Amino acid sequence: MQLFSNITDILIGLLEKNNKNWWVEITTVKPSCIYYFGEFKKLPEAKEACPGYIEDLENEGAEGIKVTIKRCQPKVLTICDEEEI
Repeated sequence: MQLFSNITDILIGLLEKNNKNWWVEITTVKPSCIYYFGEFKKLPEAKEACPGYIEDLENEGAEGIKVTIKRCQPKVLTICDEEEI
């Protein structure tokens, strides 16, 4: 088990050397939007922030929430279907 943990730590370390940071991408069905929250230097930081983002969207009445954490550099932080606005 310790070997697996060490390998995981090494792989995460290699990924974190990538020039892109971690972002939380949240898509909602209603409204039909994609939200980006970040940026985070480390994956655990992004994971830890997710519940707060989800709670905020739920309080605003968002439905069909799906969360993805990935390395990217979004050009726009909120993308919504203009027909629903």
